[in-house]
Amino acid sequence: MDRFRRSLIGYYNYYCITDNTHNVNNFKDKIEKLLFKWLNRRSQRKSFKWDKFSLFLNKYPLPSPRIKVNIYDLRKEISYIL
Repeated sequence: MDRFRRSLIGYYNYYCITDNTHNVNNFKDKIEKLLFKWLNRRSQRKSFKWDKFSLFLNKYPLPSPRIKVNIYDLRKEISYIL
């Protein structure tokens, strides 16, 4: 989970810019579904139901995306420099 969290943080650092938060939130939702699917492949029986999986996510939460770069602020900084 630690490596997985670090990968998500790296993805967020690269893609979380202004007006892209909707796409990154959709990405996080898909990642949660894939993690659920992956954890259920550990045995022939399903290991998790969705409610048990949400308890797992409460214990090991995935990082939430936040805007890292506001492109509108960058325009203001460039206009001050020029």
